Amino acid sequence: MLENKDQSRTSLEELGEFGLINHLTEHFKITHKTTLKGIGDDAAVLSFPDTQIVVTTDLLIEGVHFDLSYVPLKHLGYKAVMVNLSDVYAMNAMASQITVSIAVSNRFPLEALEDLYVGIQTACTNYKVDLIGGDTTSSTTGLVISVTAIGNTTKEKIVGRDTAKAGDLVVVTGDIGAAYMGLQVLEREKAVFKVNPNSQPDLEQYAYIVERQLKPEARKDVVLLLESLEVLPTSMIDISDGLSSEILHLCKNSKVGCNLYEEKIPLDPQVINTCEEFELDSTTIALSGGEDYELLFTIRQEDYPKIKANPNFTVVGHMTEEREGAHLITRANTKIPLIARGWNALQSE
Repeated sequence: MLENKDQSRTSLEELGEFGLINHLTEHFKITHKTTLKGIGDDAAVLSFPDTQIVVTTDLLIEGVHFDLSYVPLKHLGYKAVMVNLSDVYAMNAMASQITVSIAVSNRFPLEALEDLYVGIQTACTNYKVDLIGGDTTSSTTGLVISVTAIGNTTKEKIVGRDTAKAGDLVVVTGDIGAAYMGLQVLEREKAVFKVNPNSQPDLEQYAYIVERQLKPEARKDVVLLLESLEVLPTSMIDISDGLSSEILHLCKNSKVGCNLYEEKIPLDPQVINTCEEFELDSTTIALSGGEDYELLFTIRQEDYPKIKANPNFTVVGHMTEEREGAHLITRANTKIPLIARGWNALQSE
């Protein structure tokens, strides 16, 4: 068959990760009553008579998602599980099982894979999830890890991205921007090592941000805490691609706008100091950095007294009517349109 040389070509970078997913799946229709939520949220939701099952999958590829020159395999195994558990918790569900599939090149000895699985096992132990299956195959390019996480909750407790209302408060757990700055430190030390292989990096002053990059923790504790406080979020998402990208997902799916206040964004002092050292704007890092795996959620205003004294939560803004758009309110009280500048896995070099 002759190739049509006149066919147009659209770059994947132009679409972006979520644009690509939407484009490839827009014609797929849900045909089973048990499929409550499909593509478009942190996890799929399967509805059965007594429970809601949530399912999510993430793929991590060497050279795209991780660099083994500074990422220990034990940490990589742990993080691969956290990335998936975070999506389950973002649905206000509890994770119970995972499957792990790997493709590996012949440059990896058995001992290296044992280290990888020590990290996976540690994550399973700490978060009380079972490894129930997976697959292994060869790779010609390096290491590829695919983890699927399964969880469950009740129909009444499921929280998606499409149920926020104008007037709801926007809440962030923990602090953000640390993982990205940890990555900058590791990349800098890698560059130094290339020039001088005898150099020994001193990362003690960066311990918090480096740990946030290499060994993030999924916020299972937040789901349990919200339940104990009797607070059911009106929408929720995990912060994997940066605060601006995630809040825009909530706005788009819920058909609302938002006002996000710069002065309210929670930043650890180590993040602020490291941003100054690298001559980077800390607000930009918080908005676009990603990989924090904190939770971003909205609550009704009447639930605010239940969370206001809790150090785990920071109210960073509120939802508005869709026609008002999504904005950042700066410290100078200037209103700037929010733009998603989070990490794009499909971006060309």
